[in-house]
Amino acid sequence: MAGKALNKANLAALGAETLADLLLECVKGDAARQRRVRMALAADLGPEAVAADVRKRFASIRRGRSFISRKTQKTLAKELADLTTLIETRIAPEAPDLGFELLWAQLHLAAGIHERTDDSRGTIGDAMAGTMEAVARLAPTLTKDPEALAEDVFEAVSVDGYGAFDHAVQALADALGDSGLARLKSLAETARAAPLSEADLMLYGFITDPGQRADRARVARDRTVAMILQDVADLQGDVDAWLARYTPEQLTFHTIAPEAAARLLEAGRAQEALRLVEAALPNDDLWLDKADLDAAHFACLEALGRTEDLRAALWRRFETRLCPAALRRHLKLLPDFDDIEAEEAARQHVLAFAPVEAALGFALEAPDMTLAAELVMARHAEIDGEAYEVLTPLADGLTGAHPLAAVLLWRAMIDFALSRARAGRYGHAARHLAACAAADAEIMDYAGHPTHEAYLSGLRSAHGRKSGFWRRVD
Repeated sequence: MAGKALNKANLAALGAETLADLLLECVKGDAARQRRVRMALAADLGPEAVAADVRKRFASIRRGRSFISRKTQKTLAKELADLTTLIETRIAPEAPDLGFELLWAQLHLAAGIHERTDDSRGTIGDAMAGTMEAVARLAPTLTKDPEALAEDVFEAVSVDGYGAFDHAVQALADALGDSGLARLKSLAETARAAPLSEADLMLYGFITDPGQRADRARVARDRTVAMILQDVADLQGDVDAWLARYTPEQLTFHTIAPEAAARLLEAGRAQEALRLVEAALPNDDLWLDKADLDAAHFACLEALGRTEDLRAALWRRFETRLCPAALRRHLKLLPDFDDIEAEEAARQHVLAFAPVEAALGFALEAPDMTLAAELVMARHAEIDGEAYEVLTPLADGLTGAHPLAAVLLWRAMIDFALSRARAGRYGHAARHLAACAAADAEIMDYAGHPTHEAYLSGLRSAHGRKSGFWRRVD
């Protein structure tokens, strides 16, 4: 049926009374939409009226006991996001402290909601993260006493079992100020030194053995305290307090050392940062690429003006990891004309690197299709057709200027799929074979490799019974 488009202008032309009738009809029987309409109506009555409706909804959510299904979970997450927006836009501009109080109360709903649903996809967690982001935006306008705010933050983080308050300290940094951060640090240090309370132990009442219960409670409490102290140290710029959280051995872990070095560099303590990184650098672990640790090492050497050592470190990373970024940076640090010789040495290193798939990956990332073609032509027999993550985009990149090299890569993937009877890859193999046929017209000389007709005949001879593949081809 022809008619006007359903857009804002045409709807506005219907007039308020008609739209009101339509809206009432649309929200009939839908409690969530009815709540949104009521809150929109209350918004004109001022922040206190809106806050009253918000509190009623919070109370309703707290009283809930039934399991929240995946579908209902999405609806609830949308409502929580809408409530955050309502508080931030309709209440906070006129009454920031009231807005904060409501957002804080919404974050406290997280525990009860999580206990009634499976949030493995992070739907509720994301909604609560949005609420904390709103808290951060509101923080500079708050007038709440900083030390009292610090106590609220400490209490919330201490009992938080689902991560809703993980970023509370950073979010409220402006509102806490120096006095609030000092109070928060004092509370955390006092808690760390105090014996376990009944409240601490009660969280692990399901553990029957008293000793194990105490151990679990102590670990959980100390972890929370350490997180608070780390956040405070970050905001106060106290790198030593941050480092004190770890043992000397822990500071050499590749997961910790880069961040520790970054903090020391920011504090102007480059020599200490370098000593820490050098203690963490791997000696014989060639399987794990510790790129963050290498980057921290480069940053330390650069901060100290040790250009020769930086060039050497960059070259080592290129040699072991075939890292294009490290090579580019190494070449830029070389004097004029020396970079030409180094570039050729790098090229020869890549051409001889094993496994060949890593060398092809370098050529793809660099990108250098001429080098890739040379690798394929020289070492095609070594190429593992299972490495399709590298071979597929590389073949596409080679198609125009180096069609024979592209065909050899497609053939490697086809041969792998058929010789290993990987039926799940037959569709890809059929497409690769079609690409080989399309490239055939561009290849004047197969350089000793079978022509497309000969290769296709060989496939039919060796794998003619694999009907799942040939159905896709024919």
